[in-house]
Amino acid sequence: MRLKDKVIIITGATSGIGKAIAVRAVAEGAKVVIHGIDQVAGQKVVDDLGKNAVLCIADLAKADSPAEIVDCAIKSFGQIDGLVNNAAIIERNNLAQITPEAFAKTITINLQSALFLVQACFEHLKKSKGAVLNIGSINAYSGESSLLAYSIGKAGLQTMTRNLANAHGTDQVRFNLINPGWILTEREYVDQIKKGLPEKWPEKLGKENIPSGVMSTPEQLASACIYWLGDESRPFTGSVVELEQFSIIGRNPEK
Repeated sequence: MRLKDKVIIITGATSGIGKAIAVRAVAEGAKVVIHGIDQVAGQKVVDDLGKNAVLCIADLAKADSPAEIVDCAIKSFGQIDGLVNNAAIIERNNLAQITPEAFAKTITINLQSALFLVQACFEHLKKSKGAVLNIGSINAYSGESSLLAYSIGKAGLQTMTRNLANAHGTDQVRFNLINPGWILTEREYVDQIKKGLPEKWPEKLGKENIPSGVMSTPEQLASACIYWLGDESRPFTGSVVELEQFSIIGRNPEK
């Protein structure tokens, strides 16, 4: 088991990518703190995972949430070996639409909370020689015009990862980041329908959208996360890994 007896905090883990990471981590022997804001969905995840999971409901928009999450982990399992900063909100806005309030909300939840959760976990991670895995986005490299604040936040998360890796390598705490491409989560399915795509739209995508013919899943992404949370990836730190069906250098679909 690749994560045997490791305690891992996973934010935004009541659904989607975070839930998939939690399920895979427990299957690999870890104990997990399921963070989120949906009590009902979160409790179902914990019930399914059993004694190796605990639920922590905390609003990342609040400054005291990192301390709450860390306290939950220590009281429940006594240590922290890994942190996955996965939680994010996706609010669509562009240059004409964005407001200071909307920008502050996105940056607080998607970037600031991740930084201060690392800070709150840090002494525990030093003791365990642990790992931080940040879940970014391919949008960090420029992003869609309608995802202005989201893209800025993910770019900041990428810079934060490399900065902390450089600063704390000698502390034996590793910081790495995965930039997922287009992943078929429940939220993404609903969001695309709201944007005008038809029911069962993932089945109707062409190779110009998805070269393999099938969208990537949260479970596939979770499989890759295990490597970066476990000891197999030691001593690598400061890595930014794109998990995307298109190269980020250029999109050249088969004619």
